[in-house]
Amino acid sequence: MAELRRQLGLLDSTMINVGTMIASAIFIVPSAIALELRASVPTILVWVAGGAVSLLGALSVAELGAAMPRAGGLYVYLTRAYGPVWGYLYGWSAGVVINPASIAAIAVGFATYVGFFAPLSAAGIKLVAVASIAALTVLNCLGVRLGAVTQNVLTFLKIGLVVALIAIGFGLPGGGVANLAPLWPEAPLGRLLGPFGVALVAALWAYDGWIEITYVGGEVRDPGRILPRAIVLSTAIVIALYCLVTASFAYVLSPAKMAASSLVASDAAQVTLGRSGAALAAVAILVATLGSNNGIVLTAARIPYAMARDGVLPRWLAGVHPRFLTPVPSLLVQGVVAAALTWISTDPSWQGTYNRLFTYVVLAEFVFYAMACGAVLRLRHTAPALERPYRAWGYPVTPLVFIAFALFLVGNTAREQPGDTAMSAGLILAGLPLYWWWRRRAARAAEEARAAGDAPLPGSA
Repeated sequence: MAELRRQLGLLDSTMINVGTMIASAIFIVPSAIALELRASVPTILVWVAGGAVSLLGALSVAELGAAMPRAGGLYVYLTRAYGPVWGYLYGWSAGVVINPASIAAIAVGFATYVGFFAPLSAAGIKLVAVASIAALTVLNCLGVRLGAVTQNVLTFLKIGLVVALIAIGFGLPGGGVANLAPLWPEAPLGRLLGPFGVALVAALWAYDGWIEITYVGGEVRDPGRILPRAIVLSTAIVIALYCLVTASFAYVLSPAKMAASSLVASDAAQVTLGRSGAALAAVAILVATLGSNNGIVLTAARIPYAMARDGVLPRWLAGVHPRFLTPVPSLLVQGVVAAALTWISTDPSWQGTYNRLFTYVVLAEFVFYAMACGAVLRLRHTAPALERPYRAWGYPVTPLVFIAFALFLVGNTAREQPGDTAMSAGLILAGLPLYWWWRRRAARAAEEARAAGDAPLPGSA
């Protein structure tokens, strides 16, 4: 059977993470954050806090990635630390549900901004979105190097466009220090905690992607050295870009205008450059969304691939193309699910849930990110002999602080948005019936094989 090959270097790994993180969120989410906080300093501080939290998680999970550099990322780590059911629930949530839904959301954003240059009907937006998913899926079926090179080009281009938006905001007439007022809201500090936590969920949605390279850990050269460096370097780059671009939006628009804007990047660029500024923002979003989706398509398909290799999903999903050395069946299924979600994304009965997707995704993922940081602590005690080319900086403070924050995030969101929290929990637990059914099916198959005098099926134990 063909196997995945280690072909990705430090540049590839860093660009996969950076390119996945910088999507449409940074061009839209600052409005939601300003709506919660109503002042420029906390609006920027929330990006600092979100970046710091992401970096703590990155520093911790990098230890697991270096020690277990296999396809599947957190699925592999949680299975090793807590048992197969927890690995499966993560794989179900991320590989089977969340990532295809994220691909769909980003594809719709991409198609919507295509409409800036060529007006599209609702059906046209769907068709363009589905076509982009199909094109990226085929591209990544044709080889991991081709997908990585595409990611490198798109990521360098989007970094350049974000830097251009920052320079234009601060350098051209239209903005001013007076627009930053108010610097701080009048409400007492204690009353800001709840809104700050809600705004932080939106920021963390924009940072999501720092873990992406671990999904393709089995295809990274010298993973003990490259994985930790790529995770930390990519997170640091994105923190700097997000803080600066948000500051430039506030400098041009003011917090009040940011809160009232649904397309904050476009509105800020229009102030300084007019119609051509709006076009520049649209191009930046097109490149950002396409590059982010390419990164997710490339990496996320490795989760169901790894689950199938372990026998908790159909074995045919573990297939690797003998020539291209890519998990083609997993990529194709992921593409079909994402395309189906895209097609129903503008259905009015589903639109409200779709618009709150980032809340569901962040909450579900932070439960598992906290468990991953807990796995760093747990495996230090239960598997001391495990080879660790990289050990988490600041251990044990780093994973403990991240876990404490994750508990605050989930608890605060449960208080402020109980319906969204319940939906996120339901999303995770929905995989349990399928897991139990699949395990019983695998156990019966193993018993039948033993009864027939054959060896047990691989992965059926």
